Order: sequence, then structure tokens, then C-alpha cells
Amino acid sequence: MARIVVLGGSFGGLTSAFELKRMLGNNAEVTLLSGMDTFVFVPSLPWVSMGWKKPEDITLRLKDILERKGITFIHEAAEGVDAAASKVLTKTQEIPYDYLVIATGPDLVFSAVPGLGPKGHTECIFELDMALKTREAWHRFLEDPGPITVGSVQGVSCFGPPYEYAFEIDTELRRRKMRHKVPITFVTSEPYIGHFGIGGLKNSRRVLDDEFANRDIKVIANQAVEEFTPGQMKLKDGTTLTHKLSMFAPPMAGVKAVFHLGNPKGFIPVDSHYRHKDYKNILCVGVAMAIAPPEQTPIPTGVPKTGYMTVEMAKDAAKTIVSDITGKPVSEPEPLGVMCLVDMGDSAVFAKAKPLLPPRQEAVWKKGIVYKWGKHAFEKYFLWKMKNGLSQLP
Repeated sequence: MARIVVLGGSFGGLTSAFELKRMLGNNAEVTLLSGMDTFVFVPSLPWVSMGWKKPEDITLRLKDILERKGITFIHEAAEGVDAAASKVLTKTQEIPYDYLVIATGPDLVFSAVPGLGPKGHTECIFELDMALKTREAWHRFLEDPGPITVGSVQGVSCFGPPYEYAFEIDTELRRRKMRHKVPITFVTSEPYIGHFGIGGLKNSRRVLDDEFANRDIKVIANQAVEEFTPGQMKLKDGTTLTHKLSMFAPPMAGVKAVFHLGNPKGFIPVDSHYRHKDYKNILCVGVAMAIAPPEQTPIPTGVPKTGYMTVEMAKDAAKTIVSDITGKPVSEPEPLGVMCLVDMGDSAVFAKAKPLLPPRQEAVWKKGIVYKWGKHAFEKYFLWKMKNGLSQLP
């Protein structure tokens, strides 16, 4: 019986574990390790930060959903991987494996800019506890409003949430008849609005320029941040901005447990079947995987890896392992594409890129209220799918 260990309990980890157990059944012992005991539907964290969703609306208990499918759950984070010996190391044990799937997600590198992050002088909405802290900061802000700064510092790869947050606070302030009291400035390391680390998407630059102008949100693009101090941020060009509330995306790096298996930033290099370049029994999916940027930008930016992309990677990685174990050939995965729904507070955008990086066969950027309804519906559908272990569904 093959011993398969999966690191991480989010989109990539859950999908990998469910798919492997579904396809291999009693021919594999699948174990999932996670330092978290819940699955969090991360795309809804901006809504949590606004008070529009509660944690219980977007979370599932990992033990419950895994063990009913015959998957062992260990609520413990990996502290290291001995690739030569094929072992995962935790605080309490060594876990041998025949195959390892790394789906850990990233570490958030708040140290990249002085004062960045919840322990500094800005908020973040990339993890549940941080989104809840941002919600508290938002409620305090409403009692004493003033300027807001939102955006992404240099080195960021996940640009979507700051856009969503900027549009959501604009929408909520207008609902409360307070928008005129709050100057909003959007600062980004992207060379232009709508670049997203992927060279833009169809007419995203023009459309988002208009969107920010229509909402009276000031934009500062192609800019790096020097530091954050209480109530203030300083840009590399010397510009100083004041704020009562600030939310900025941080850069990411590989997690400590697998950092030594990756590139200089700890992201794991893989082949077209998601196998490690040196250790073929180690596979990697999601944010932990290395993807080279399509172009060098004036201010460093990275390539985003969305939940949709991660699920597709996980399905292909599972097929690779099944092929190895069963001896059945596996087809070459299609070029990685992306589909996402970007909330805009009072509306949303459906975005699609196939493949992810240009030149593309297909690109879509459409705005409409129907896509906001679709984002809510997809959240419920995906949570239902994971709750029931139906990873084979689209």
C-alpha cells in the first residue's frame, strides 16, 4: 500500500487528498497534515473583514470532512522534510512517505517593509485571524473616519484582495453616507493598474482606470513603499501619505518546513506534472510552487496563484501519483489557466485567462451584478463540495 502524505489543508491539500483517495481507494494510505484544524474559504476573507460574513459561514472542520472519506488527519504542522529519507518531521514524530504533496501555501513576509502588517501599522486580510482584526479596525475607523490607504507593496504576487477591499470600503462608505469624509488612495507596485502580475488581462487596465476615477479613488502605481509608521506611510520617491486605516498586501515566501527544497524564495520548482525537479516522489501545488514572472517590472512583482489554479494543479498532481502507482500513462496537463470572480462591492468582475500568462488563446474581463451573485453562489457550492469530499466535480 502506497503511503501518501499531503502537507496543507486548504484548496490544494484538500483537493489532492480527496482525489488520491478517490482514485486509489484501499491501494493508498492518505494522510493530511495541517497546523490549522479548519478549511477556510480564503476568497471570502475580504467580506469577513467588512463584517459581511462570519467565520462560521466560510469554514469547515478538517477532521470531520477527511476522516469520513478514510483520510487520516494529523493536526500538526510540518517542521521539516527529509527528502533523501522520504520523511516529514513534526514536533512529535517522523512520518515516512512514498509520495509527498506540498500544498502548504506561503509564509507572509511582513518584514519586507518596516512597519508592514498586523504587528506593525497596517492591516492584512490574507488569513482569517487577520481579517477579523481588520474588521475590528474597520469598526473603530467608522467611529472616527479619515484617510484610507490600500494596496500592495513591492514583491507582492496576490494583487486581487487589495482591489476588492478598496472597492468594498468605497461601496460601504457610500451606503453609510460617509464617503465624502474619507479620501482613499490605492498604492500598488504593479507597473499599471490591472497588471495583476500577469501582464494585464484584456482591457483590465482601461476599465480599472475608469473604475477608480468614477469612484474618486486616487491611484499611485509603479511605486515601492519605504516604511509604515503610526498613521503614515512613506514611499520610495519621498511621498508621504497619512491614514486612519491602512491595509496592504505583503510579499510571500515558501514556508520554513520546505524552504530548503525551493528556490531562493523557498518556492518549489516543478516539472509539467508538478513533480519536484530533483525528487520525483515530491509534488507541489498552489502558492508553494514556483512560477516565473512573464516580464521584469520596474518594481518587483510576482505571479498570482489563485484557488482555481491550485485546484487544477492538485487534480493533475494526483493523476501523476496515480499513474506512478498503477503504471497507467498520464496525459500532459493543459497549460495553466485561471478563472476568478473579483468583488467590487456593488458589483463584480468575471476574469478568465487561458493560459495564465500571455500570449493567450482566450481572455475575458466582464463586469456585472450577476457575477457578484455568482461569487456568493460559488462560495456555497465549493464549501458543499469540500464538505462532501466531491473533489471530482468542477
